[in-house]
Amino acid sequence: MTHRVAVLALDRVKSFDLGLVAQVLEHAVDASGRPLYSVSTCSLGGRPVHTNHDFTITVQHDESLLTRVDTVIVAAQDERMEFPGPGELPAELTAALASIPARTRVVSLCTGTFVLAAAGMLDGLTATTHWVKCEELARRFPDIDVDPRVLFVDNGRVLTSAGAAAGIDLCLHLVRRDFGAEVASATARVCVFAQWREGGQAQFIEAPVPDAADRSTSPTREWILGRLSEPLTLAQLARHAHMSVRTFTRRFRAEVGQSPSQWIIAQRVNLVRRLLESTDLSVAEIARASGFGTPLVLRKHLRAVAGLTPGAYRNAHALAKPTMAA
Repeated sequence: MTHRVAVLALDRVKSFDLGLVAQVLEHAVDASGRPLYSVSTCSLGGRPVHTNHDFTITVQHDESLLTRVDTVIVAAQDERMEFPGPGELPAELTAALASIPARTRVVSLCTGTFVLAAAGMLDGLTATTHWVKCEELARRFPDIDVDPRVLFVDNGRVLTSAGAAAGIDLCLHLVRRDFGAEVASATARVCVFAQWREGGQAQFIEAPVPDAADRSTSPTREWILGRLSEPLTLAQLARHAHMSVRTFTRRFRAEVGQSPSQWIIAQRVNLVRRLLESTDLSVAEIARASGFGTPLVLRKHLRAVAGLTPGAYRNAHALAKPTMAA
């Protein structure tokens, strides 16, 4: 069955966020090439919607679509607009959100978090939004634990993301959660995106445009990905990049937002996930293939990221199937 997604477009919707959902999810396919998602866009009353640019869009569906899908995604609105506080949503929008079945997953992109917050769907939960709006979100909704540092927050049924490209990361996270790491990786490649970033990665990285003479650490990152099973020292990495250790470390953090060791651990954990999902290799074999060396070290890092032991992760993925609306 195809996982059905409805994107709710509200007034002054951000055209980038509106388009990225289909751009990512409709490229997720199974081994036979069959699409795994169908994405439709709706608006209140099925009316045309003004975007945050100088054009208006028309959609094929009204808000009744929200009752017939597996995932509802609230697209971002222009961050310069006035957002609602608690209980301030228009009655039509309140009714539309209230019609979403309890089994349906609900996602917000960027400032779409304000809509879920005003509807009371985030009370008692951790959430995020674009970093420039996090202070306002926390002030208006004190019952929400607002985390301005992260790319996205997964609370199970309800997920929220930061701004712009973080929506891509969240969509790839949905693919991985629904269909596994291999499908998510293939989707990222087809879309010419980088591999997904973990939700806990920093939203904002101060990375000025480099001088023409500056060298990127990107070739070394590609080199690392082909050698995750090997012990890798900082001196080796700097030597491969033709930089001093100090310069390499500084430039790596500026480009990626993590230290080289943090990034390598994250890539090794991603490899562990893919191998647990797609192979019958033992934990000891996966520990060697991923560069963690021993099952004890592998368990430590997987639990820190996924909250599960290797056995529990493999069982959960084998048993988990996307929830489909009736």
